[in-house]
Amino acid sequence: MRITPSLLNADFSRLADEAARIPTADFLHMDVMDNHFVPNLTLGAPVIESLAKVAGQPIDAHLMIADPDRWAPQFVEAGASSVTFHVEAAAAPVRLARELRSLGARASMALKPATPIEPYEDMLPELDMVLIMTVEPGFGGQKFLDICLPKIRRTRAMLDKVGGDIWLQVDGGVSLETIERCAEAGADTFVAGSAVYGAEDPSAMVEALRDKAITACAH
Repeated sequence: MRITPSLLNADFSRLADEAARIPTADFLHMDVMDNHFVPNLTLGAPVIESLAKVAGQPIDAHLMIADPDRWAPQFVEAGASSVTFHVEAAAAPVRLARELRSLGARASMALKPATPIEPYEDMLPELDMVLIMTVEPGFGGQKFLDICLPKIRRTRAMLDKVGGDIWLQVDGGVSLETIERCAEAGADTFVAGSAVYGAEDPSAMVEALRDKAITACAH
């Protein structure tokens, strides 16, 4: 069970310090938004490059951007260990996944809440991770969408059929109140933003979230 806190809810003026507050995190989840694919503007490759030089955790770059086929490779060069593109925005997702892998990164594909997983079953072996959005992308602090749980279950069944070590990540409204449902549905990697950085002790919250997910899967 992996916890990848989103720095969207951190203090952008001191990202290195904010990353250091969560040494228990498995990855740092960086939300890249371009104000085209989603109605918000956050950060780009230069910020990730700067953070990658000083952070103790690997970086998981979630690209909520138009034309990821063109821009995604830059984030590997900037130091991201994992790069997630949205299938809704990619012109050639198989080619893009292969390019990211060839550059040495983990290739991940994200789906918005209303995007079905079924059309992409045949390309799952090309991926290292699938990200199921459990809110509409664009802003932190949103309420978890329960309607996404059946899709998480269907995706887990597909991944089990494919075999291999393909992670299943969920992003949006993940908290101590919702992480158990996600884990029971088959997710193994969890993005939590406001739940972590809104806590008095963010590192302890990362541990608490991981423990909840592990306990849910043990039932």
